[in-house]
Amino acid sequence: MRTGTTVTERRGAGLPRGRTAAVLGVLVALLAGCASMPDGGDVRPVNPSPRADTDSQVRVFGVSPRKGAHPGQIVRGFLEATTSDEPKFSTAREYLTDATARSWDPFARTTVLDGAPQVYTPSDVLTEERGGGVTLEVTGLTMAVVDGQHAYRPSEGTYRETFHLVRVDGEWRIDRLPDGLVVAQSDFQRIYRSVDTYHYADLGPDTGAVVRGRDVLVADPVYLRQRIDPMTEAVRALLDGPTGWLAPVVESAFPEGTRLADGARLSPDDSGTLVVPLAGKGVNGRGRLSRTEEARCDRMAAQLLHTVGGQVSVRVERVRLTRGRGGAELCTLSRDEAQAYAPGRLNGGRSGQYFLDDRKRLAVVAERGDGADPVDGPFGTGQVSLRAVSVSRDERRGAGVSLDGRSLYVAPLTAGVELGEALLNSEAVRERDGLTAPSWDGLGDLWVADRDPENPRLLRLRGGQEEPRPVEVAGLGDRRIEALRVSSDGVRLALLVSADDRTELLLGRIERQETEDGSRAVVEGLRPIAPRMDDVVDASWAGDSRLVVVGREAGGVQQLRYIATDGSSASPSTLPGLNEVTGVAASEDDENPLLADTKEGIARLTREDWELVTDEGSKPVYPG
Repeated sequence: MRTGTTVTERRGAGLPRGRTAAVLGVLVALLAGCASMPDGGDVRPVNPSPRADTDSQVRVFGVSPRKGAHPGQIVRGFLEATTSDEPKFSTAREYLTDATARSWDPFARTTVLDGAPQVYTPSDVLTEERGGGVTLEVTGLTMAVVDGQHAYRPSEGTYRETFHLVRVDGEWRIDRLPDGLVVAQSDFQRIYRSVDTYHYADLGPDTGAVVRGRDVLVADPVYLRQRIDPMTEAVRALLDGPTGWLAPVVESAFPEGTRLADGARLSPDDSGTLVVPLAGKGVNGRGRLSRTEEARCDRMAAQLLHTVGGQVSVRVERVRLTRGRGGAELCTLSRDEAQAYAPGRLNGGRSGQYFLDDRKRLAVVAERGDGADPVDGPFGTGQVSLRAVSVSRDERRGAGVSLDGRSLYVAPLTAGVELGEALLNSEAVRERDGLTAPSWDGLGDLWVADRDPENPRLLRLRGGQEEPRPVEVAGLGDRRIEALRVSSDGVRLALLVSADDRTELLLGRIERQETEDGSRAVVEGLRPIAPRMDDVVDASWAGDSRLVVVGREAGGVQQLRYIATDGSSASPSTLPGLNEVTGVAASEDDENPLLADTKEGIARLTREDWELVTDEGSKPVYPG
């Protein structure tokens, strides 16, 4: 008898979830396997499929409507069937009238509730309406919505939608319902997986500030059904373009209208090569590509390679783009060649661990981690006592705020250099109303906020040396910026803002516009990405599409968590506990350990435990 690693669980009307249905599904699978068991022959090895890791997961299938089921059972059975692993929800459509089954769009959106959706069926509702129909209400507490572009957005409120049913040949069927799905958070976590698609940063007039400024990749997380051909769906999501929030600051190398060839299902071959057949007006030419077209094709391939890189256990070593299925090759790009486009390449080649020592000087942890020394240059000699500091991505310059919080200095990390004049001064009376810790992007620009109640503002110093220019933050209102962290790609800005004794974490887009005297930056699209935290203490970029956050939920204890840039929980969501954390530092190279500022000193997370780095320092930072 052949018993594979796949277990079949059936869900539907009248069956308790995960019990009777699961038993029936397993028996069917076992009986089917016994019927084909050979009783002789040679023993031969079986080559594992490249997709074995995906196909071996538990699969859930829906159950058809039960004869004579009343309206409440039909709606509940339908909702259960929509949590199945069927690609086109064929069983769920059996609960609908024929016309509605054809028109219902399950992919329009997915509403995530904190628990199972509740079907409201009081006795008076079951009284048939004139014309023979009944209306039921489905309700729940909303946690998030995933839109038609697969973009996740935290949401709070009450979900309330009506489902209308009529009799068809004596059986109740749904003939009116909202498009999309509504699922419990537990089902959502089982069914969906977060995937980073990659597009190129649109740096506008600042593109020339870095070498190959058009080739800076930015992660755009989307949620896809993890057991329905995830690699193919990830590529489809990439070709559909960036999500609505990120679209104004990124662009795709793929010509508009490019799509996968009909019937394509993607999987790497034994050599790790992934063939991607493309269709659409932009790839339908003939003959060899011009040099310009070849360069564009390489950029397309780089987007693909970085998007599919983590989709299956088998490593994708190269991608080959073709015109249609079995058509001529457009270009091929290897994993090594794609590193020239690697996300975070503006983060810098090294990742020193810096902090303020007990004399308020900038110090750096020794590469072997055994001790620390003041840096070269004025920030390491104590020419000015520092309150906060940051180091440029190339680790050549530092930016520091004076101990009184009123002056910003920038200086090279080079011996024998004098400090020079402050580049920015705050008029704030109180220290806590002065300048925030500054932050560098990968273009070499320096960002800082002045918290002066009389003149609060966000400022950018181009190249870390030009005159500070104000940056408009659309939608900020009366909230005050308490801290900020800009991503290396220069198009995303994390802000800690306060209002009414609450500090929250927001993410904004940095849109760059050309002006007569250079460029102007504005921050648009502010959105909360840790809405369930009432008090956020600190946050730091910790990868292409996630931040590490220190905060506290209402009535809860302080915790360190990873949060994705779309506001969903990143994996792993929680980190080992640490007492009285006042700050956190991470690197966009997630191979580097986390650093935390505590009452006892600076701690570093190694593997699964925290260790004390120094008890005579504070304010740890990585470059940026």
